[in-house]
Amino acid sequence: MELSKLLNPMQLEAVYQTEGPVLILAGAGSGKTRVLTYRVAHLIEQGVSPWNIMAITFTNKAAGEMKDRVEDIVGSGSESVWIATFHSSCARILRRYIDRLGYDTNFAIYDTDDTKSVIKEVAKKLNIDTKRIKERTIMSEISSAKNDMMGPDEYARSYGSDFILGRIAECYEEYEKTLRKNNALDFDDLLLKCVELFKKDEEVLRGYQDRFRYICVDEYQDTNTVQFEFVRLLADAHHNICVVGDDDQSIYKFRGANIRNILDFEQVYPEAKTIKLEQNYRSTSNILNAANAVIAHNTNRKVKSLWTDKGDGETLHFELLDSAWDEASYIAGDIVRAVRNGAEYRDIAILYRTNAQSRALEESLIMEGLPYNVVGGTNFYSRREIKDILSYLKTIDNGRDDLACKRIINIPKRGIGATSVLKIQEYADNHGMSFYEAACNASSIESLGRSASKLTPFVNTIRVLKAKNGELSLTDLFDDLMETIRYEEYLEELNEEDTDDRIANIDELRNKLVLYEETADEPTLSGFLEEVALVADIDGVDDDDNKILLMTLHSAKGLEFKYVYIAGMEDGVFPSTMTIISDDRSEIEEERRLAYVGITRAREHLTLTAARSRMLRGETQHFPISRFVREIPEPLLRDKLTDRVRGIEDVPKAPKYGSSGSSVTVQARVKPTVQIGTREQSKPYILQATQSAASIMKKSQCSTGGGLEYGVGDRVGHAKYGEGTVLEIKPGPKDYQVTVSFDGAGQKIMYAGFAKLKKL
Repeated sequence: MELSKLLNPMQLEAVYQTEGPVLILAGAGSGKTRVLTYRVAHLIEQGVSPWNIMAITFTNKAAGEMKDRVEDIVGSGSESVWIATFHSSCARILRRYIDRLGYDTNFAIYDTDDTKSVIKEVAKKLNIDTKRIKERTIMSEISSAKNDMMGPDEYARSYGSDFILGRIAECYEEYEKTLRKNNALDFDDLLLKCVELFKKDEEVLRGYQDRFRYICVDEYQDTNTVQFEFVRLLADAHHNICVVGDDDQSIYKFRGANIRNILDFEQVYPEAKTIKLEQNYRSTSNILNAANAVIAHNTNRKVKSLWTDKGDGETLHFELLDSAWDEASYIAGDIVRAVRNGAEYRDIAILYRTNAQSRALEESLIMEGLPYNVVGGTNFYSRREIKDILSYLKTIDNGRDDLACKRIINIPKRGIGATSVLKIQEYADNHGMSFYEAACNASSIESLGRSASKLTPFVNTIRVLKAKNGELSLTDLFDDLMETIRYEEYLEELNEEDTDDRIANIDELRNKLVLYEETADEPTLSGFLEEVALVADIDGVDDDDNKILLMTLHSAKGLEFKYVYIAGMEDGVFPSTMTIISDDRSEIEEERRLAYVGITRAREHLTLTAARSRMLRGETQHFPISRFVREIPEPLLRDKLTDRVRGIEDVPKAPKYGSSGSSVTVQARVKPTVQIGTREQSKPYILQATQSAASIMKKSQCSTGGGLEYGVGDRVGHAKYGEGTVLEIKPGPKDYQVTVSFDGAGQKIMYAGFAKLKKL
């Protein structure tokens, strides 16, 4: 391979530096995946066995892409390179050796919903008031403890004196007992138990150290404490560890990410070679200079500066609107103009700090007839019907999974109530057996009485299907299950509006099973359930779907778009008020890294928007323009921002930029307000779930042949703006645009269907 023609000088250095610890600081859009791929290929070309190479990523999508790229370059032998996520790597190791920790190798993997169900049962058993100590808080504390490698005993010693944390410590202990009894692990356990295995069994650790002589870790800035320890143990024998990441894109502290892992790498490995990848292949110079200027305000970082040879490009655009509704309308209108000028919907993303911001944006897109997807909706595998079928498969595969068994024991309806379930569980607890085993012994549970006979069909169904598991193909087993329990008939009997969609989802689950059987080396039910459990949400984004994407800034990491809009650029929204008032400086620095990530998603066009007022928690609030906007050098912005912007007091000037030191200001333009509905100050208009925006508009287009009750020159009344005179009426694709001069509020442009004007 003539890599000098494929890579820039710093990328080449990163590929060729194969021995010893290496820290690759890869800025946004600097081609880190390309470097990792060619590094693996170069190792093989230099005579390293593919069997001795490990590459760890964070998502299944990233792992799949890397596998494909390595295969394209290396060809035969590439399949022996271990390329996988942290969790799937640990699951694979534990499937082979977890019996040395006292577990069966067919352990179940509990997802978030499973964990929540167990926590709910544990809290009830311990008489914990979940209104006071929420299940979500308990789950978060336990997860954080596991990420920090803190077991129940250590957690109790550290925090037991605090009433709330002491109660959580009790939950933690009981939760672990439940998992152990069910032969189950949660996601955090996959890493924690693997590290425990390595530390307890030197033979296992030495075996993997001998195999993985060269280790590459992607997105190292997102690793937590237990992930750091997992990698450190594996690399301890040969020290050929290469970590790739960008501390400026460390935005997952809330998930346990420890930025110190990347910042302190050179202290852990003093002999480490550090290589900076600063040439960006994604964005124009103006976008990169804005990102560099914003992130430079952070002190806790490795100094680097992105650059590109793509030219200056457009200046950034900042727009200040009157309200969140006007902001959303402006963005939708600007997208219409962009599409009219040749943009594809798939080229466009709207980013925001919190999910709550999406509602106004969605309504505005609907009004303009623009297609969109909201990234981060209900995960396919979290849907009710999918959880039901997966619980059947889990019970067939691992009868010790109490949670799965209890979920389906009365689905479809068998007349088995909550009281019977409680009696079965009590019997299981008293006799040290699983819930399923207790159900199999229902005739011995005297307290069940006649209800014991209702368990027989369920138990027989599971027994028969367990016997067929391994004899039938997985697809045939699935079909046999569906025919036996008549689940589709059960859904139809429920007579819900989305029955057809739920049945289609089950068909899609079967498609997934077929694909698994076709691609797995040795397809098993355990393997399929493990693959399902490890699927990441972001893997669901369809690159071929020609729609605008709406998503939080966190969800946007790793993606790029020609047009990017970042909404809600106000102090109090982004960054949040809690971040601003926090005494911990690291909080505001993480928010600034999030702004850096958002800015660097844009290839050519970046628009930042803010609102003078925004409704939060039912109250209209006013915030200053975000400090992240004010930190952008003024010449990089298309317009000028005055020191006092339409009621926003004391807005600091942006930092001076360039050698001239000239003070250029940015002035927000006042756009015509587009009213999106009748809203009182404390009650925003909400679209009814049972009606589309289009149907609401049609109903509002009056009784006289689809026209309006009023015309140009008529006096009309509005619930918020009072009385006014109609100046203009324009027919649109779905509704009329009405321009009204209100006596007190001035001129407004609004859609008739939402304005609900009344002729006076």
